[in-house]
Amino acid sequence: MTRPNIIFIVADDLGYADLGCYGGRDAVFGPVSPVLDQLARGGLQFSQGYANSPVCSPTRFALATARYQYRLRGAAEEPINSKTRGTPLAARLGLPPEVPTVAALLKGAGYRTALIGKWHLGYPPLFGPLRSGYEEYFGPMSGGVDYFTHQSSSGQHDLWVGEEEHHDEGYLTDLLSQRSVDYVNRMAAGDAPFFLSLHYTAPHWPWETRDDRASAQTLASITHLAGGNVEQYRRMIHHMDEGIGWIVDALRANGQLDNTLIVFTSDNGGERFSDNWPLVGGKMDLTEGGIRVPWIAHWPARIAAGRRSRQQCMTMDWSATVLDAAGVAGDAHHPLDGVSLLPVLCAENAEFARALHWRMNHRGQRALRDGDWKYLRVDGHDYLFNIADDERERANQAQAQPERLAAMRADWEAWNATMPAIPDDASVSLVCSAADMPQR
Repeated sequence: MTRPNIIFIVADDLGYADLGCYGGRDAVFGPVSPVLDQLARGGLQFSQGYANSPVCSPTRFALATARYQYRLRGAAEEPINSKTRGTPLAARLGLPPEVPTVAALLKGAGYRTALIGKWHLGYPPLFGPLRSGYEEYFGPMSGGVDYFTHQSSSGQHDLWVGEEEHHDEGYLTDLLSQRSVDYVNRMAAGDAPFFLSLHYTAPHWPWETRDDRASAQTLASITHLAGGNVEQYRRMIHHMDEGIGWIVDALRANGQLDNTLIVFTSDNGGERFSDNWPLVGGKMDLTEGGIRVPWIAHWPARIAAGRRSRQQCMTMDWSATVLDAAGVAGDAHHPLDGVSLLPVLCAENAEFARALHWRMNHRGQRALRDGDWKYLRVDGHDYLFNIADDERERANQAQAQPERLAAMRADWEAWNATMPAIPDDASVSLVCSAADMPQR
């Protein structure tokens, strides 16, 4: 079979139940995510899929490399703060160009490659998409930018074409979607398959829809602690969904939809206005609401429509899957931690056992999901939950099953011993605290 085109779409801070296909409620204006809901109906939807981290840039290190992010110094930041741009510290906080990436491996195998959207893996001249396998880049380098002024939380302009700052008028979500449509159309004229990473900033703060250009000029800070509401948030998701629809339409018009693998997910769980039901917690938490995220795969040539899977998986597994789907091997000197899900995509009843490990500097968190069970530590307290029976992590089984808790704790400790220690100077950057809003 002809090698597939691949479009890997990542939303930013999207909650587990924000999409209709994951149980999300309609907004005042109607369905929030009709395009993504249709892609899910036409492909494969995962209910037990996770992000590699409950915060932005660490997950993106794993996405780029198909390896646990803990192996790289920059991923110890939770997350990389835009205030480091232009400082001596910035020289250490990024994705080193010598580290093999999914984009670089695909490029080496004849794929055309582009990243449109958020990078958040370090700043030029030492780091950047063009240094890590992408031929083209358009988007913001930092973690969050205003949708109209395109300024980061440090107040610096942050929109780029390649490694040159670029000033453009327009709502950022639409600019990313329009650039992606242009890329798909241009690639259709060539004879090589393409890999498009489309990393939206939506629905990350600031809380701005297409109609909020005027308010963007008045924000004292793009963290927007005094603004936003659920309806604005849902509208932001809807704008992203519309843009994905434009891209699907372009693929269809070019006769490419059937043999294009479209993957959709979020970099971590939801933030202030998100819906994570029935999960507890959100961004920055290793409870389910911080790490369990939507995963949708659509590929008519290989994936039968209307399928659902309970396969347990995480971001880096999907990176390995992309390589496998393209028939590209990993780098022997940087063995993949991710495990390909291609058999699950292509056949019924192909699920396999997959233990998943996490750790966070923030609140000393750690977690292990293995089968139905999850071991969790937060603020020095150890918990044990049967996720199959108790997705909300309310019924702690630690005292009832001390042997299972001890075994899972030992498993986590053994895994952690294979990873570099968290550096003493690694930072945690919190946007809001109990002084800004009540704790969950």
